[in-house]
Amino acid sequence: MECRVLSIQSHVVRGYVGNKSASFPLQREGEDDDDDVLKRAGHPSLRAVITETEAPHMFVESYTLVVPIQQVTLQKTRAALSGAYRRPSKVLGFEVDSINSVQFSNHTGYSHWKGQVLTADELHVLYEGIKLNNVHQYDYVLTGYTRDTSFLEMVVDIVQELKRANPNLVYVCDPVLGDHGSMYVPQNLYPVYKNKVVPVADIITPNQFEAELLTGKNITSQKDAVEVMDLLHAMGPDTVVITSSDLPPRLGDRFLVSLGSQRHVRPDGSRTTQRVRIEVPKVDAVFVGTGDLFAAMLLAWTHHHPNDLKTACEKTFSVMHHVIKRTISYAHELAGPGRRPSPPQLELRMVQSKADIEDPAI
Repeated sequence: MECRVLSIQSHVVRGYVGNKSASFPLQREGEDDDDDVLKRAGHPSLRAVITETEAPHMFVESYTLVVPIQQVTLQKTRAALSGAYRRPSKVLGFEVDSINSVQFSNHTGYSHWKGQVLTADELHVLYEGIKLNNVHQYDYVLTGYTRDTSFLEMVVDIVQELKRANPNLVYVCDPVLGDHGSMYVPQNLYPVYKNKVVPVADIITPNQFEAELLTGKNITSQKDAVEVMDLLHAMGPDTVVITSSDLPPRLGDRFLVSLGSQRHVRPDGSRTTQRVRIEVPKVDAVFVGTGDLFAAMLLAWTHHHPNDLKTACEKTFSVMHHVIKRTISYAHELAGPGRRPSPPQLELRMVQSKADIEDPAI
């Protein structure tokens, strides 16, 4: 069945940010070959093989909390992202309708950029055109960076209207506010995100600073992070992934800790909450567009694994790892020995990572 996404994000002529980072990966389509391939490959119990393999670059820990039973089970897995065998998987090609919140020559990390910014009124005009043709039926809405409160409020109005038409619509929001203790959007966007955007979102992907800002609680331990994610759940979203944090990694200083939480309501009315902790390697470079790619991939993999945040996160982080690894290798090759890569050289190697996007190894 066709699955359609409305993506309201930035656009660049050169490079990959916003809609350029999201549309191509979401539109990729793989093949559905599962058990037959495993049998032909002689791996009757591939999941066990993968689970027992030591991963060179990612550690995943998950547990599920069942409420009100209060039963806690802990499952630890080392995900072999670069194992010798990759299991072919089924990937749905999403139909993506893009509205470009800005159209720039390139991202603003370059020395120069030119372009136009879409206003709230212009966004409304574009949406009205879609409505007049009765082609505004969507399964997902995906949004990222914006700097204008009226534009953001218009996005909320559109999401609410689309949800009235389709109560099952899922809104995936990257609440871009800032990082490392400071905001890089106007201060007046904060109350709009907190009071209007987050309450209508179903999946959000803040970093630690954004999660702290939205909840008013600092994160200094994993317990704090769990409490912050619960506060975000209480505001609306059922799935929260804190994409990066300052928590100490168990694998050493060269790794970064991410955390996730997903809540479900069972048919009997009881609630379950799955928690995930993931450690991924740091890369000493500034990439642009990775947050947009992350949100798009989380959308895709939670669609395929709606009740399994651990698997969805493993596949999402696998894509991120391989895209970044390929990008930094190519950038260093272009820059030459001993030279730091420039922003043009650090543009994400998206097309070259097609196979990893379609079939992320876990």
